[in-house]
Amino acid sequence: MAALERTDLGDLNVFLTIVRRRSFTTAAIELGLTPSAASHAMRRLEARLGAKLLNRTSRAVSPTDLGLKFAQRLEEGFDVIGSALEVLEAPGNVRFGELRLNVFRDAAHLLISPALPEFARQCPDVRLTVAVDDRPIDIVAEGFDAGMRYGHHVPEDMIAVPLTGPQRWVVVGSPSYFREHGRPQTPAGLASHVCLQLLLGDNTAYRWDLGSGAEARRLRVPGLITLNDTATTITAAKAGLGLAYVLEARIAGELAQGSLKIVLDDHASDGDPFHMYYSSRRHNHPALRSLINIIRMQNGMTRLA
Repeated sequence: MAALERTDLGDLNVFLTIVRRRSFTTAAIELGLTPSAASHAMRRLEARLGAKLLNRTSRAVSPTDLGLKFAQRLEEGFDVIGSALEVLEAPGNVRFGELRLNVFRDAAHLLISPALPEFARQCPDVRLTVAVDDRPIDIVAEGFDAGMRYGHHVPEDMIAVPLTGPQRWVVVGSPSYFREHGRPQTPAGLASHVCLQLLLGDNTAYRWDLGSGAEARRLRVPGLITLNDTATTITAAKAGLGLAYVLEARIAGELAQGSLKIVLDDHASDGDPFHMYYSSRRHNHPALRSLINIIRMQNGMTRLA
């Protein structure tokens, strides 16, 4: 095998990006190359190494067994390089590149949107991509640098950083609903009410958690309408179609306007904080740390050191 030269670092980076994105086209876009240039870089690298690193078909690209092992070791080396650049804080090196996040809808609304203006000011050269998706996914396999979920949904092999304090879940209804159906006085009283069903990202129905600690209980509530989108649920609740179970922070405006009102307030549930999480095997993208600190500061938490 011919010895690698310094100029081969670029080809190695192309290879790692292709493995992460599972696509020549997507990798080329991220690196600012043409797909043909990325393909040429891979042919050049495989020729120099004398080994096949990628399996290519007309529809997909994936690493060979040797290529996967090679990529895993390379990633460790690039992590060291990334950490060194972060220490140096060299302009044009530390914050340059793309940051890809996968977040669920409530987090996008409550945390990402308010943070975007300050993030754009602090990291003007970063290409930020935010995919809003409630499905539980493997962020590494699907090419994301980080994800955002509630603490109990973060995979055990990930590094998780809290972004907020505990989140309060409440039962709400509209004045028109209460005029027609009255208010439930106890959690058991929900059995005689119309409730908007909550569908999780994995397409399972969610039972309502009421109370905390020793008083916590999980109820199956009645209702013919099932929704997996908070905005639609809020709209339906405001229209008087049923009681809704939502994050209190998500309906702050509706509560202030009086279009929705909390019932069973003593039985509200304290849920896990929002967390940002990322692979323990990948270095912390400097721009990701900036975004985390912006969100933490906006939510009354301290900056990360």
